Amino acid sequence: MIYKKLNLLLGVLFTLCITRAISSDYNNEIIDQCNIPKAISSDYNNEIIDQCNIPKDLLNEIKSYGPKVNWIIQHATAGKFKGFVYNQLAAFVDKFGNRLTGTANLENAIDFMLRKLKRFGLNNVHGEEVTVPRWLRGNESAILLSPRMQKLAMLGLGDSVGTPPEGITAEALVVDSFDELDQKASLVPGKIVVFNEDWVSYGETVKYRDYAAPRAAAYGAVATLVRSVTPFSLNTPHTGWQDYNDSVTKIPTACITIEDAHMLRRMYDRGSNLIINIKMDAQHLPNTISRNTVAEIKGVANPEKVVLVSGHLDSWDVGTGAMDDGGGAFISWSALAMLNALNLKPRRTIRSVLWTGEEVGLVGAFTYAAKHKSENENFNLLMESDEGTFNPLGIEFKGSDAAACIIQEIINSVLWTGEEVGLVGAFTYAAKHKSENENFNLLMESDEGTFNPLGIEFKGSDAAACIIQEIINLLHPINATNLKRSEYVGSDIMVWANDGIPSASLLNENERYFWYHHSDADRMDAENSVNLDKCLAVWTTVAYVVADLSVDLPRK
Repeated sequence: MIYKKLNLLLGVLFTLCITRAISSDYNNEIIDQCNIPKAISSDYNNEIIDQCNIPKDLLNEIKSYGPKVNWIIQHATAGKFKGFVYNQLAAFVDKFGNRLTGTANLENAIDFMLRKLKRFGLNNVHGEEVTVPRWLRGNESAILLSPRMQKLAMLGLGDSVGTPPEGITAEALVVDSFDELDQKASLVPGKIVVFNEDWVSYGETVKYRDYAAPRAAAYGAVATLVRSVTPFSLNTPHTGWQDYNDSVTKIPTACITIEDAHMLRRMYDRGSNLIINIKMDAQHLPNTISRNTVAEIKGVANPEKVVLVSGHLDSWDVGTGAMDDGGGAFISWSALAMLNALNLKPRRTIRSVLWTGEEVGLVGAFTYAAKHKSENENFNLLMESDEGTFNPLGIEFKGSDAAACIIQEIINSVLWTGEEVGLVGAFTYAAKHKSENENFNLLMESDEGTFNPLGIEFKGSDAAACIIQEIINLLHPINATNLKRSEYVGSDIMVWANDGIPSASLLNENERYFWYHHSDADRMDAENSVNLDKCLAVWTTVAYVVADLSVDLPRK
């Protein structure tokens, strides 16, 4: 998963037949009650959705999906598809390991997935080419030479330049913040700057990984070592992409562990003269071609309209990428496989896109968006799972209040039946499919874990939010009925933000997500088969019901 500074908002402005006028003043935070009216007042506030007045016929239509949703849940958690995602994912990561963008390993994994999707009888299975960067880590090391010898566990950051063959040996300066760096600017020239920033949140703390090198280089630093962006460590470093500034010298940059960052700070505060040697064989190779992986279930009534479910296949070159984003990618294609097996044919097309190049800049998503822009009006909902597939709690949603209410109803039905280098592939897909934007009904992405699901995180119009709220009410049997309005609902699908397409990500119990994120610990042991089953049920339910409803999700 990559949280880049994408000042893109999915302001979802689309008029749906269930409303004559939909207010833009609905809240973006929490939906407590949803009753979608024929005309939604313009005096609804921006903070909290208190009511959505859904027409009775639409409400009854959503609730009528209860038996089908129960059937989906049964098959995902106790039937033929019980354990399916876990077993498929384990076999995949055991076979291919990590899948860094630009490597033969990723391309072999994509070939494998294309063959598999065809074997499961999905429609329109194909790869779409994306031009991606190639950065290779090579051998690397960091050693404290003074006041004593100690190897420092480290991982070079993506896009970093390498060192000379003999490495860089220099005195180290330790700071806890950019403010402290500025205050000690006169001490920086010729030094290795060590950043020992506190963990606040990923969004707040990642700026040190992103910008440590150019900020320190501006004062004359020769390299930077950055405390890993994680709240928890067993002396495990975490990698990730970083951003150079072309106006200053590019210097080598890497992450070290929390433990070593603390140790170096203590030594520095005692007045020790810290001498560190860094060796990094990192290199940039010419750009190469990768592919987004696409499969569909064709809609039977409106095949041109699309609900898109997605995750990314590429990973960092440490661990196996089981969590980031193997789980999200595998629930996205498995949802189509299960619907196909159950012979559930929606009105609209459900399309699975497994992005390439997410970790190196959302390149696949941007390419896809440009190519498919003409489909935007027919995208009904965008869904992405890239924040873990832990225990699902519901859906994180960005969209209108009316759409949120519909999604909430879908989630509630599920609960009633019983007890997760920067978006290169997304950029490419967006560019190639720019003309299709009108056809996108919903975009879904899972890239924040596939732990125990809680519900859906959503971004879109207020009217759409009301509908989504009603839909996720169907998820009551597995207690995944939570709907969270959010400005950020994924990495790849944020590419479509300015086009106003309703978008959703998996809301799950991912408090431990950053324990594993971009580290060697991102392996199958981070995943849980029961949670993956429930994530599959949530993902399949929302995608199917939104794709099959008689109305589109509103964009206004």
